[in-house]
Amino acid sequence: MTARRSLLVRLLAGAVLIALCSIAATAWLAARSTTVAIQQQQGQALADDAKIYNTLIGYAATHRTWSGVGKEISKLSHDTGRQISLTTRDREPLAGQPVPANQVQSATVWPLDLSSGLGGTPTDAAGQIDARVLGPFKLADAEKTRLDGVAQRVLSCVQNRTSGLGKITYGPTGRPQIEGAPQFDLDECRTVALDDIDTQQAKAYADLQNRVNTCLAKRGPVTPIKIQADLSWTPFLGVTTSQLQPQASRPREEPAVKSSAAAPLPDSAVVEACLTASRRAQLTPYVAPPALLFVSTHSEASAELDLSPANQKRIAGVAAAILGITVLIAAVGGIRLVQPLRALTKASRQMTSGDENVRVRVRGTDEIGQLSLAFNELADARAKTESLRRAMVSDIAHELRTPLSNIRGWLEAVEDGVAQPDATFIASLSEEAALLQHILDDLRDLATADAGNLRIHPERVYLGLLLDQVAGTFRSQAEHAGITLSSATIGDIELEADPVRLRQAVGNLVANALRFTPAGGSVRIEGRVDGTEVVIDVSDTGAGIAPEDLPKVFDRFWRAEQSRNRHTGGSGLGLPIVRSLIEAHGGTTSATSTLDEGSTFTLRLPLYPLYPPDEVRVTAS
Repeated sequence: MTARRSLLVRLLAGAVLIALCSIAATAWLAARSTTVAIQQQQGQALADDAKIYNTLIGYAATHRTWSGVGKEISKLSHDTGRQISLTTRDREPLAGQPVPANQVQSATVWPLDLSSGLGGTPTDAAGQIDARVLGPFKLADAEKTRLDGVAQRVLSCVQNRTSGLGKITYGPTGRPQIEGAPQFDLDECRTVALDDIDTQQAKAYADLQNRVNTCLAKRGPVTPIKIQADLSWTPFLGVTTSQLQPQASRPREEPAVKSSAAAPLPDSAVVEACLTASRRAQLTPYVAPPALLFVSTHSEASAELDLSPANQKRIAGVAAAILGITVLIAAVGGIRLVQPLRALTKASRQMTSGDENVRVRVRGTDEIGQLSLAFNELADARAKTESLRRAMVSDIAHELRTPLSNIRGWLEAVEDGVAQPDATFIASLSEEAALLQHILDDLRDLATADAGNLRIHPERVYLGLLLDQVAGTFRSQAEHAGITLSSATIGDIELEADPVRLRQAVGNLVANALRFTPAGGSVRIEGRVDGTEVVIDVSDTGAGIAPEDLPKVFDRFWRAEQSRNRHTGGSGLGLPIVRSLIEAHGGTTSATSTLDEGSTFTLRLPLYPLYPPDEVRVTAS
């Protein structure tokens, strides 16, 4: 009872453990899925915000007012599903819906100062001004076409000299430049400078250069700088501010460096700050004024996981309900599982106590049902084996009792003076002793086969010669009984077999055939080859065997004549011995019969050897 309870407890504990693991996994998966959803939503929101900001910055960089931005905002709102509003710094609406006074701005939109933006927009070298703001530095279409052609020619020349090095890039003003090529090859290939400033842009560069140098001069005496065509700068050593007026084309030679009494070189950070401030002041008239951007969702719903105390209680309640249902299902399933196991345990104990008729009820076709069916089959096999054992003990006792009773009867007759110990008496005792010895030899052979110690010594055997020897052994007995005995072999057949054991097997079949064949009948021994097997048939014209008895002919002590008459039947051990001998050779035995017409016993042996000659092989029946 303790073991039964222990099994049920283990089943329930396993179910509870599975339920807890399932709940924990479900909770983790839900939290993980929610986190991923939030991350995806946040990533999409950032991408949408960057798209909105970049588009509006681009509009401001190419327009001087916000008058036509309403269409852009409507399109962005439709594409992103966000609510977009644009106002002045005083929160006066420029486009989109009015915004509440307490709403915080998302960004300031001004292409000349990207420090408060959302990022993702192209900027100049300092990262402060949008690269799309060109203003007075914008190249004319004709000039841009001319410079592109020059850049292509220079690039082809450079790549021919450097095995493909170099590429064309574009600076903040749209000028083409060659990057990634050695300076020596670049100087050799440039017949026309790509950074030459045309007359139209010279004023803009001069104005920017004056603004920067003025800014630097306010911070102290420093060497002035010169603005290059790509908006980079270089110190202009030994040149006064009045001499730094840009020309229509860049001079081929720089002024010579003067004495060390020149002003100190400017700090790079200071120059960059002055350059950015000067550019911002110079480009302000060409861009839209600063504006405030407000971006929000149409719905206030949030994707975050709500773990408030109320929701925690609700989740705990659902988990408890799931756990309770799981335990209930496990308990019902455990009981249904334990009941048939208890029945099997009870039946096993009854069988151990000697009850051979106990069986269990088979319920369903699942594993428990299959186990119950296997138990019933085991019980049937055990009962059959026990019945055969009892019958065998009875048969052995009967077979031994008959010759022993005869011997004892003759000896008592001599003691009582009824019989004389003459030659006839001695012959009778010898015959009974021989019969007793024959039974014991048969039992010994069967016991040897059962123990797996039946030994055969294979060698090359000519089947025709062996069958003729068996026929010659029984020919005298056949003639005495008026039976025709013949043997034949189809072809010259050789095989590997133990000749003594094979003659014993065929001889047992011939002896049985002669015993059950009436006078005037015939017994034939025939050998032939069938594929990879040697087939030996022993046929007779006797009374035959009933179809229901054919499966039993090789059982021990089974005889068609149940009366065990010595004149019509032997000990019932001959055919089992035949089967053991043939199986030891790796072969099989079978029988066919027709009532009142005769029977045929067939032995099948491998044609080719299964083991080397002279090897001693041990086998079991």
